[in-house]
Amino acid sequence: MAQLTPEQQELKDAYIKARGYWRPWTEGLLRFDPTFLQTYGKYAGYSAEMGPLSAKMRELIYVALDGSATHLFRSGLALHLRLALEEGATAQEIVDVFRLATVQGLDGCHIGIGILAEELADAGLAVDPPDLTKEQRALRDAYVAQFGDWPDFCEQWLRRDPGYFAALLDLLADRHEGGGLDQRSQCLISIALNACFTALNPPGLRVQIKRALRLGIDQREILQVLQMTAHLGVHACAIGVPVLMDVLDERAAEGGAGQDGRRPNEEGARE
Repeated sequence: MAQLTPEQQELKDAYIKARGYWRPWTEGLLRFDPTFLQTYGKYAGYSAEMGPLSAKMRELIYVALDGSATHLFRSGLALHLRLALEEGATAQEIVDVFRLATVQGLDGCHIGIGILAEELADAGLAVDPPDLTKEQRALRDAYVAQFGDWPDFCEQWLRRDPGYFAALLDLLADRHEGGGLDQRSQCLISIALNACFTALNPPGLRVQIKRALRLGIDQREILQVLQMTAHLGVHACAIGVPVLMDVLDERAAEGGAGQDGRRPNEEGARE
C-alpha cells in the first residue's frame, strides 16, 4: 500500500474525527475521489456534531438501520454494534434494538388491513361493525395504556381478528423493568426504522413522531434521527468501491486498465 500524502492523511484524520471509523471503501474513495469523501464526511458528520443525541444513541440507531430486514448490511452492523458497546450500550439494549427491528415486519400488515377495509367498502362487502366484546375492550385498553394512542390499524385488527391482535399486543409488550432501552430510546429507534428510505412507512412514522412529542422528546432529537437515516445511501460506496477495486485488479492482471488507465496505488483490504 502506497504511503499517504500529507493532504490525504489530513483528509483521513478529518473523516475519522467526523465519523468515528475508517473502512476499505473510504480508503478506496480517498484514492479515487478525495473531494467526494471529504464532502460526505462533513455532510454525515454534521448531525453528530450539531445534534443533541448521545454517541451511544447514535450508534444504536445505526445498529437498527443496518440490522433491519429491509437492509441487512452486515459489515455496517458489526461496526456500529462494536461502537455502541464502546459507548456503553449493554447486550440487553442491543437485543431490544433487534426486537424493534423485528416488529418492523408488521408494517405491511398495518397498511394492508386499512387497504382491505377500503376495498371491502368499495365492493359493497363491508358490514356495520358490532359493539366490541368485553375481551376486545380489555385488549384495546391494554394497548392504549402502553402506547397512549389508538391507530386506525389497531381498530381494524381488533375487530377483524381479535386473536391476532392479542398476539400482536403480546409481541409489542415491553417486559423490561430495567436494563433495557427506555421508552424514549425505543421511540427514537422506531422513528428511524419508519423514516429510513429502505422501508419508508409514512403512517407508522406519523404514529411514532406523535408518541415522541407526547414523551417530551425534543424536535431537535427527531430531526437528527431523520438526518441519520439518509446516511445509509453511502452504502452504495461501501459495497461498490471495493468491487470496483477488485475489478480493476482483475483488469490489471489481464493487461487491461481502469477508466483512467490505472488503479489506485495500493492494494488495500476489502469490505
